Amino acid sequence: MRILLIEPSKPELSIGGEEVFLFEPLALEYVAAGVCRDHEVRIIDHRLDKNLDALLDDFQPEVVGITAYTVHVNVVKRLSEYLKDRNPKVLTVVGGHHATVKHEDFLCPSIDVVVKGEGVFPFQEIVSRLAQGRSLAGVPGTILMTASGPVHSSQYPPKDLDALPLPARHLTRPYRHEYYSEWMKPLASLRTSRGCPFRCRFCAEWKVTGGRYIRRDPEKVVEELAGIQEEYVFFADDESLIDVARMTRLAGLIREAGIRKRYFCYGRSDTITRNPELLRIWRDVGLERVFVGLEFFRDEDLDYVRKNSTSKDNETAVRILHGLGIDVYASFMVRPDFTREDFATLRTYCRRLDLNFASFAVLTPLPGTDLYAEVENRLITHDYDLFDFLHTQLPTTLPLKEFFKEFDGLYTNAIPLGKQISLLRKYRLNDIPGLLVKGRRFHERLRNAHLDY
Repeated sequence: MRILLIEPSKPELSIGGEEVFLFEPLALEYVAAGVCRDHEVRIIDHRLDKNLDALLDDFQPEVVGITAYTVHVNVVKRLSEYLKDRNPKVLTVVGGHHATVKHEDFLCPSIDVVVKGEGVFPFQEIVSRLAQGRSLAGVPGTILMTASGPVHSSQYPPKDLDALPLPARHLTRPYRHEYYSEWMKPLASLRTSRGCPFRCRFCAEWKVTGGRYIRRDPEKVVEELAGIQEEYVFFADDESLIDVARMTRLAGLIREAGIRKRYFCYGRSDTITRNPELLRIWRDVGLERVFVGLEFFRDEDLDYVRKNSTSKDNETAVRILHGLGIDVYASFMVRPDFTREDFATLRTYCRRLDLNFASFAVLTPLPGTDLYAEVENRLITHDYDLFDFLHTQLPTTLPLKEFFKEFDGLYTNAIPLGKQISLLRKYRLNDIPGLLVKGRRFHERLRNAHLDY
């Protein structure tokens, strides 16, 4: 069968996204790996490649699979309608994070099957049944749209990550040189674990895995890593460093294999604070950068989101990483009820930490999270196009125009200008003009985000 998998682009109203970073469509590469041995499969990254019409004309897929985060809901529904208009016989399948946490948003005539949870094996069975002319009803982990309404099946039995095939990266070969995060380009993504043992109110990943922290065998990770061509590698885990013994072993295996890469991963501040030796070990095998969700500068805000870390953990973690020469990708949130004084205090806090780089997001009540369940009746917008972490979904204490002016000020003033300029040295020279253009566009959009409501 001819199968097309689509990584959707962000909606026009959304800010950031692929304009700021671009990771490979790892989920689709996993799904493709489950069917590409027996079927003809293509992946189109619609963030980079707008020639969908030409591909549809040339390839004429019988099955189209699309993945979606919350911000993609409207885009994916319009895309599925377009696919059905072109070819009513094509089977449209939608999966991904949002389909898992709020599947009802995809129960519409243009979407034939919704996949909840890990999609590799359900999609494999869908394709197998379709090829054999069998009914698609009852495929575990799916919801089938029928003339009489949606037919729900049982949950797909949990599988170890080691049971998954290696991602079919050859299908994204035309795009691989374009995947990046800031100066790390080209950047490959690799999953070493899934889930998280913590229970943050703003996150649903721990719910998706039933509260489990699922680990891959380090030998399997090294096997996959040895086949990756890119110099930079991002560990696309929900949190990479929690299992200290496992990560120590993985670092040792990488050293023994003689693999030299430059790594980027997620790490909690309290994990880093308790395990500085683990960070030293990883620095010595190539860890160059850690994304640390510092989130807030006040303990009461950290407690509110059940982060289970403290502002002291944040400060200690930054100091440890700086001391090891590891770049800190510091990530903060702002609450919609922030005042001007709160914004000013956060700017001062960032400068006191002596950060070279920081990103800022609005505390976002994503569907599936405890936070969403608590505040759903207070939302000022239900437009998923605005669930991009840079628009607010909740009422602000400041007038919206002033809120976004202060928010943009974090990006311009929280890091001293000299540090921002020195950071440019990490980029390739020919990337800097485009970076500056993107930066101007980003700030203009952010300052005027109040007009999007």
